[in-house]
Amino acid sequence: MRDIIDIQSNDNALFVTGQCNNHCLMCCQPPVKRDDIDFFYEKNIRLIDSAPVELPTIGITGGEPTLLGDRLFDLIAHIRERLPNTHIQILSNGRQFADGAYAEKLAQVSEGMVIVGVPFHSDSPIIHDRIAGAKNAYNQTLLGLYNLAANDIDIELRIVLTKQNYQRLPQMARFISKNLAFVSTVAFMAMEDIGYTIKNRNLIWIEPLDYMPQLQQAVQYLAQLEFDVSLFNLPLCLLPGSLRPFAKQSISDWKNKYLPICDTCTAKSECCGFFSTSKSIFQGINSL
Repeated sequence: MRDIIDIQSNDNALFVTGQCNNHCLMCCQPPVKRDDIDFFYEKNIRLIDSAPVELPTIGITGGEPTLLGDRLFDLIAHIRERLPNTHIQILSNGRQFADGAYAEKLAQVSEGMVIVGVPFHSDSPIIHDRIAGAKNAYNQTLLGLYNLAANDIDIELRIVLTKQNYQRLPQMARFISKNLAFVSTVAFMAMEDIGYTIKNRNLIWIEPLDYMPQLQQAVQYLAQLEFDVSLFNLPLCLLPGSLRPFAKQSISDWKNKYLPICDTCTAKSECCGFFSTSKSIFQGINSL
């Protein structure tokens, strides 16, 4: 986590706990069992107090932020008091919002300044729960999404591209269009080769070139329906031309790195490059 808030960065996030009630197969930061909430809460209050008032966005991440219970709302209220014009992005598996009262409390304290990023692993409950490493995660996450929407909270649906779910990407796109049409954004994300991904590599890892046909179908289907679609962590040279307009440069600017071959690429300034924390480099990299 950061020790200071950097207004020039796109990755100012408050790390609130290392604990999580999911155990995702590709988690880049495997959960801890110790109770660390008090330690991080006090540190985050100091970070908020030191942040410049003109800060455009701040994140709340973990672990699973909703494990703070109602203290999550106290933290958000403090942000709203100290940084009234700052947008707040919460990264959550969404399961706690299956409690409608909890989703309502978030709406009351957020005052329209919060978006919740929720991983959605598959339209298949079996596949979703397998990837999440938790029983009934699919049902709780889906109900959580509905409760967030019912309280007019913006949602970014996050789909991490894995060996377990890539074959159903076109079906997922159709499911989203029919059942989750209220989401603000659908973000497809390549994996980071770190954490549980290394441990579960045979189960979860897939090269981007191997899922590109399914990804192209899913993105084009949603885009035709005017969904806001984004691609993260995918170098431009791996994407067909039709997908490059959806690619974002980075989700965490401090993680970017480039290969020597990238130095001659005309698209380098718009490309996300690679995670500097990953243990491997995607196959098929070339200079555009």
